[in-house]
Amino acid sequence: MNILINDGFSSAGIAALEKANFKVFQIKVAQSQLANYINKNAIEIILVKCNTQIRKELIDGCPQLKLIGSSSAELDHIDFVYAEKKDVQVIHTPNATCQSVAEMVFAHIFSSIRFLKNTNQDMPLEGDSRFKELKSGYSNASELQGKTLGIIGFGRTGKEVAKIALGLGMKVLVNSKASEEMSIKLQFFDGQEVSFAIPYASLQEVLKTADIITLHVPAQNQYLVRKEELELMKPTAGIINTSHGSVIDEVALVEALNDKKIAFAGLDVFEKEPNPEIQILMHPDISLSPHIAGSTQEAQDKSAVQLSKQIINIFAKH
Repeated sequence: MNILINDGFSSAGIAALEKANFKVFQIKVAQSQLANYINKNAIEIILVKCNTQIRKELIDGCPQLKLIGSSSAELDHIDFVYAEKKDVQVIHTPNATCQSVAEMVFAHIFSSIRFLKNTNQDMPLEGDSRFKELKSGYSNASELQGKTLGIIGFGRTGKEVAKIALGLGMKVLVNSKASEEMSIKLQFFDGQEVSFAIPYASLQEVLKTADIITLHVPAQNQYLVRKEELELMKPTAGIINTSHGSVIDEVALVEALNDKKIAFAGLDVFEKEPNPEIQILMHPDISLSPHIAGSTQEAQDKSAVQLSKQIINIFAKH
């Protein structure tokens, strides 16, 4: 069977597929040329990331497609319901990126509370001439120990975020669909394990209480965090979004930052990807990354291996 890998794939995943006698085409095909390439090369399986859109028109135009695989946690870039109606199986790897995303949450937190975003811009320009002034100006940073982290959405990634927070000595509040106390287990390098009970809190309680809020929910039909929610937060608090651009009203976010209703934000995802608003990109109190929270070497390796195993198992049955 022929497989097109359109957005990159780890060598371990490719090796596993080739060992199982799949013919792998690893090439970046432009979106406009994708249907033609698939048909010309008799591609039956396509593996993508969120950069490639697999929509109804492509599915209809490539009747030989049997499977679409995505190494993204979400499937926003694939019309997966329609695909499955057309007997095209859709698989993805939601577990592979959890640790990477959780670590990115704290990268944005540290960037904000220790002013690293700003100091990394100021030091190359003025570090040799205004060192003492910069030192004085950025000396009112905060520690995380003892602070409260509010986690909205407590799936796999939310749990990994909680583990890091607990390891840093933070308190953790969770708002999730479960509406009940939950437990997580921390496993250490020497084999020891410690279990923690994580209290459930209402959305309002999380917003009012937390020093930092982090969002781990799927795409929304309407904003989860609007002006009203931002006004409930402490003026010293910050908010991190690595989940989906549809979750936060970015206009309200900029207003809240400008009016000092909240202190900072960290964004890996945006309402208008791949063209975020300039007010977001230029704001001094927003730590930014270009939708790369799940894009570590380890996550990509895990995702490729998991996808390869699924494909091999699926087609071994035929």
